[in-house]
Amino acid sequence: MSGPETAVICHLGRVAYRPTWALQETIKDRLIQAKRSGEHLPHVLLLLEHPPVFTMGKSGNDQHLIAPGNAEVVYIDRGGDVTYHGPGQLVAYFLLDLDRLYRDLHRFMRDLEEIVLHTLNEFGLTGFRVPKRTGVWVGEKDTERKICAFGIHVSRWVTTHGLALNIDPDLRYFSRITPCGIADREITSMVQELGKSYDINTVARSISRHFDIIFGVQSQTLSKLEAYKYLENLLDQKDIAQHLTAQPIIA
Repeated sequence: MSGPETAVICHLGRVAYRPTWALQETIKDRLIQAKRSGEHLPHVLLLLEHPPVFTMGKSGNDQHLIAPGNAEVVYIDRGGDVTYHGPGQLVAYFLLDLDRLYRDLHRFMRDLEEIVLHTLNEFGLTGFRVPKRTGVWVGEKDTERKICAFGIHVSRWVTTHGLALNIDPDLRYFSRITPCGIADREITSMVQELGKSYDINTVARSISRHFDIIFGVQSQTLSKLEAYKYLENLLDQKDIAQHLTAQPIIA
């Protein structure tokens, strides 16, 4: 009898957006290749931060790029509109083979939201969903504020991209765009809502725990050099850390 699905959680620190997107694509291709050949590889979860960058999804509108300034703008293959990534925001990229979990994209999105809802609750913040508006929100109905954005891409039932949880980013960047194409709601963060600082490492550990519980996997967590070494062996590549211009900050 086979055991539970396994995953490797890699804490990468602060890494540039474009090479990290390319890394996701390479991991995705490796998982697809393994599936076709009958090789059973662990799923992969990447936890990281990015330098300031705006990303535009497939259903995005350039008019929602109000004043990006000197921040990089990257057009990508995930769903959704424009959003911001930057320091103080925990980004989680899920490289999962849904053939081995479940073939249900609606459930997958709800499970990602559930991870964040449980994580926020652990820190004393009540989050909730808003009908027809993907994401996790806080505050009061009709004046809710978005604290976590989601966007995914799926190829042969292997997922890429994921979620971006605002812990303590510079929220002024969100005024340069219409975040996710939603003009009538504000963006917020854990620090702004709760009035105290939070270590991104601690939040990352909570995300990891709830990922294991909600997806029913057993994960191994790797940080810094161990994480990069695992990815290099998985992909048969060298110097991934240097290529991503990593500045490890998540222990």
